[in-house]
Amino acid sequence: MEREHFSAAYDQELNDLRQRLLTMGGLVEVMIADSIKALVERDTALAERIIAMDHEVNTHEVAIDEKCLELLARRQPAARDLRFITLALKIVTDLERIGDQCANVAKRARELNQEPPLKPYIDIPRMANRASTMVREALDSFVRYDDTLAIKVCKDDQLVDELNQQIQRELYTYMIEDPSTISRAMKLTYISKSLERISDHATNIAEMVIFMVKGKDIRHTIA
Repeated sequence: MEREHFSAAYDQELNDLRQRLLTMGGLVEVMIADSIKALVERDTALAERIIAMDHEVNTHEVAIDEKCLELLARRQPAARDLRFITLALKIVTDLERIGDQCANVAKRARELNQEPPLKPYIDIPRMANRASTMVREALDSFVRYDDTLAIKVCKDDQLVDELNQQIQRELYTYMIEDPSTISRAMKLTYISKSLERISDHATNIAEMVIFMVKGKDIRHTIA
């Protein structure tokens, strides 16, 4: 009976860790969407809220780190559970960095909102939507041990890279043709690169999921 109680309590702790990661992931998804909304709708107050939310993400990171270390010390997990907990420590770092990138986007949006719009925003919201989907699917693959979904996330990174390259080319054209657009175009370039980095962090998570499920490191090998 005591052994069963230990097992049930341990399972609950692992489930709690999964839920904390999903909560943190949900928060950064909101930050991705709202940072772009602040840009498109020229909502500086929303941009300020996104910047402030980065502190909340950091708080989640610290709490999850502490929980992982506690589980490693007290439960001495092995095999699959050990990979799950140690990878959670890495995943939380990627989520924290996604939060940082969202705050950076919001800061550039705050600045751009003080100037006339350079162009209609079409591809940047598309890119943000794709990056957000990658983050959500990467976390879903983690909690479900779904390496098939994780592989999809890795492959989708190419779509975000292509959008980033397209946006960069368009913005460079603006700057060459009209030097008065350089400041605004550079800020949009920064936003596009931040979204590309978000997709890279989602890919990092997905690659770690594949390692967790298969016990195989596939970084730099997915075509």
